[in-house]
Amino acid sequence: MDTSGLYRVVTGFAHAAPGWVQRAFEIWTEYGLLLFGVLFAAVWWRARGGRRGPRATALALLAPAATAVAYAISEALKYTVGEERPCRAVAGAAASLVPCPPPGDWSFPSNHATVAGAAAVALVAAVRRLAPLVVPLALLMAFSRVFVGVHYPHDVALGLLLGGSVAALLALALTGPAATSGSEVRNVPGCRMP
Repeated sequence: MDTSGLYRVVTGFAHAAPGWVQRAFEIWTEYGLLLFGVLFAAVWWRARGGRRGPRATALALLAPAATAVAYAISEALKYTVGEERPCRAVAGAAASLVPCPPPGDWSFPSNHATVAGAAAVALVAAVRRLAPLVVPLALLMAFSRVFVGVHYPHDVALGLLLGGSVAALLALALTGPAATSGSEVRNVPGCRMP
């Protein structure tokens, strides 16, 4: 899949953008994933103690775990595919706004997009009302990786798809067993669970 032309368009647009827009994307692409971590903690806090039921607790605990599994799969794919970063490989493209990762730090799929996609799907599975917040944040994270010049568009599109799919499959497969296990532990005589 060759998305070099679209990469050139996006990075050209990035270079034409005002400096404050460039800086905002640089900050978002570097630190934006931390917001998903804060949301994981908030969802867990909301579900803690089982007051919302064992399913809510299971989903709150599975969200970061599913995201970690998606990241691990993404990392394995990176080393299997070995696609060079576009900031080194695409002739005639604008220079990346952030330093190009070193050789051997492969491009496909985007770990940032994978993590954002997995986190968004896992958080929505746990709290549906988060969808209008986390879905745009995941898309913005993916776009930012192309905007700053370190990923091809196909890297981020497939990263979002990979992360979202892994999170959805794990939520479907593990929520029931995790909720049942949590209920059984709470019902053990003498066991005091919050």
